[in-house]
Amino acid sequence: MNLEKMFQMQAELDNRIIIEKGLEGQDLLPGLILALQVELAECANEWRGFKFWSNDQRPCTEKEIECSLCKGTGDMNYERVAEDAEGSGGHEYIKCEECNGEGTTGTKNPLLEEYVDCLHFILSIGNLTKYSKNNDINDLKRNTLEASGVKAFLELFKEITFFNEERKVSKNTIGLTRIMIYERIFWRFNELGIALGFTPEQIEAAYMDKNAVNHKRQQEGY
Repeated sequence: MNLEKMFQMQAELDNRIIIEKGLEGQDLLPGLILALQVELAECANEWRGFKFWSNDQRPCTEKEIECSLCKGTGDMNYERVAEDAEGSGGHEYIKCEECNGEGTTGTKNPLLEEYVDCLHFILSIGNLTKYSKNNDINDLKRNTLEASGVKAFLELFKEITFFNEERKVSKNTIGLTRIMIYERIFWRFNELGIALGFTPEQIEAAYMDKNAVNHKRQQEGY
């Protein structure tokens, strides 16, 4: 993965959000840490491997994408269906050209999407704490740790918690301990990606796609 480029892209997105939302001068680190924990939980939920009480523990790696133009109906005149139900009746069916009347426009990988959402916040934290400016980014590519399944998730949660505790202790300073914990967060994140079966190429491509989506959301007033 081209981490240098990804850190830069994330910084551009974050700066845009800060300016457009009027967040200059605010301490955004606590919110980023919480957001990372939330996204990690959502990733675990899509993985499903911890749900021993369920007969379905298969990871959610394929889901149809609902056509946004016809709201998944395949009918461009879908809003008239409600009128039919009320007794007006006889609405004209107009096949959606976007999805060719199928109601879907392909498939997506929810597990990979949630994993990459975690990456967005990890990169944001790295930029905010100036890790990407003061340290060798290549150190983050290490994959020396090994864990799978539940343990991989729990170890990453643990490192995020350690990072937050160090943040509260060191307040506005960026000490060596925080740098070391941030590196461990990244290593545990890499470890989780391996456990989930993702390649660096898949992760980078998914990040680029989601970064574009996030910029579009800002443009549309998200």
